[in-house]
Amino acid sequence: MEVPDDAPENCPVCAAAYDSVSRHAEGLMVSLQETERYGRVCFDPVTVDGEARIDFYHHTHEQA
Repeated sequence: MEVPDDAPENCPVCAAAYDSVSRHAEGLMVSLQETERYGRVCFDPVTVDGEARIDFYHHTHEQA
């Protein structure tokens, strides 16, 4: 997991503000339940240096 240096100001999936973003290259697990901290996570597939990655945009309950 990494944090992209070039993260946009707003989520590219839903255009809302977000709390944090993480980039993943390998296996990951996604819980489809709300958590105490986040109300929604948007997923955006990207390519970095020719390699597939997926960015997770974490939205608080207020942002969702």
